[in-house]
Amino acid sequence: MLPKSLRPLGPYLKRYRSGLFWGGLCVLFNNGVWILFPQVLRRAVNDLHSGVTRQKLLTYSLIIIAIALIKGIFQFLTRWVVIGISRDIEFDLRNDLFAHLERLSYSYYQRNRTGDIMARATNDLNAVRMLLGPAIMYSANTLVFTAGALGFMLAISPKLTVYAFLPLPITSIVIQYFGRRIHERFERIQAMFSDISARAQENFSGARVIRAYVQEQSEIAAFESANQEYIRRSLGLVRLMGMLWPTLELMLGAAVVIVLWIGGRQVLMGKMNVGDFVAFNTYMVQLTWPVIALGWVINIFQRGTASMIRIEEILSQQPEIADEGRGAEGVSPAPPADDARLSSKDIGIVGEVEFRNLNFSYDGVAILKDVNLRIPAGSSLAIVGPTGSGKTTLVNLIPRIYDAAPGEVLIDGRPIRQFPLEALRRHIGFVPQETFLFSDTIRENIAFGVSHEDGEPQLDAIKAAAEAANIAHDIESFPEGYNTTVGERGITLSGGQKQRTAIARALLRSPRILILDDALSSVDTNTEDKILNHLREIMGGRTIIFISHRVSTVRNADAIAVLHQGRIVELGPHDELLARNGYYTDLYNKQLLEEELAEV
Repeated sequence: MLPKSLRPLGPYLKRYRSGLFWGGLCVLFNNGVWILFPQVLRRAVNDLHSGVTRQKLLTYSLIIIAIALIKGIFQFLTRWVVIGISRDIEFDLRNDLFAHLERLSYSYYQRNRTGDIMARATNDLNAVRMLLGPAIMYSANTLVFTAGALGFMLAISPKLTVYAFLPLPITSIVIQYFGRRIHERFERIQAMFSDISARAQENFSGARVIRAYVQEQSEIAAFESANQEYIRRSLGLVRLMGMLWPTLELMLGAAVVIVLWIGGRQVLMGKMNVGDFVAFNTYMVQLTWPVIALGWVINIFQRGTASMIRIEEILSQQPEIADEGRGAEGVSPAPPADDARLSSKDIGIVGEVEFRNLNFSYDGVAILKDVNLRIPAGSSLAIVGPTGSGKTTLVNLIPRIYDAAPGEVLIDGRPIRQFPLEALRRHIGFVPQETFLFSDTIRENIAFGVSHEDGEPQLDAIKAAAEAANIAHDIESFPEGYNTTVGERGITLSGGQKQRTAIARALLRSPRILILDDALSSVDTNTEDKILNHLREIMGGRTIIFISHRVSTVRNADAIAVLHQGRIVELGPHDELLARNGYYTDLYNKQLLEEELAEV
């Protein structure tokens, strides 16, 4: 029965139960053979005491060599099987952890730092692997050998065995005391390691900002301070471990002294022969490493337990947004009986989007209020409004980055939650406000959004998407063209180039609904007009929704929605909104004046 904190490892151990069974047999044979070694010495001493012959020396020497050889073979097999299984479980656990992190909702990453997640996926996972490998192996060896040796020691002298194990209750108290403190300190050390990892990750990602504000020395000092705290906590654990092993060795040393004193007297008094005394003391010597290993195992066990708790904190998190009726194993719900096509992975979506009496709050703050909006399939909608009016939140509800209340967001007249998430997002091209490119080639970044099940996209298709996003000329001017590596987060590209690459990525999917969340903010007005004109050509019959702060570039949209304080205050085409002489007119006139002043 596993402790509560280690129960999540149960399925992994069960998966390799056959290997653990053979590993257990190897442990039994390894220790069984080694337990016989003192018995051979016992017989050898008693036999040689009566007379030394060449035959006797040769016989006992060969037996001892055979025992050492057999022990070496089974020791190798034990390590190969048990340590190998720990590596296999580490592999499975790492894959499952990564897959689980991929399924978690966007909000989880808003609440947790990347550095902390990375620390759990690396340092903590390694500690769990040590628990499953060396800790299990040495614990099994210690238990099996101690149990076997105890039987032989009792057979030699029950009285001497009692004296030998006299320090055991004190050892048990020492182990419990140190084990609890090691666990507590290691938890604090891992938490500090997460802080250091998060700080380092943020500094590497924000290197340009740090240099721009000349904060290198300040950040170095802050990192050094955090590192000093990590060292202080680690040294505290080292001191604790430094006290544990000598204490255990002291208990063992006390037992050896007692055995030598009492057993020696029994030999002198003729109550015990020399062979039995030698065998008993050999068992005591053989128990030295298991006792020392026990202290090491306690350290590993407490570290692994603390780390498993931290990993389980991630694994226990459930996605806030999932398919309706999704079971514990992630099985998608059965489709409604009246529409069998919803069960298809390639579900058909025409592209009509509707918000019906939509009210949305985040962390108790009302963002959108009583929004009613219908976007016909194949039309284009521009969304404008001041910062903080809820534009980004509104478009994030369509691919279910956030979830509105049931029935408030519909696609093709059907509540959005009835669509499987994978099928829904497969038909949406989404370019977020913050452009993210992977540290790979431009070609791979553009092709990223295409499922591998659909086959590797052809270079011609990638070039066509780049042409539509008005980035093809820039890419072809690079020495390596589409095979140019863009660096981490696309650092080698300008802001406008990154945005246009992200748009090409979305267009390659040929989506039924294309959402551009202020994705043209880093390009000039002329380039923005070109991109939007290209989109109208290649997205004919498909729905386009885009957010823009430039009123001059949204005039050609089929409809313009003006958001203000979470409400749609105006809706209609450009000319109609201008004629109303309302909020949109004021916004248009202000931006027109700004453009005229900029040209002066």
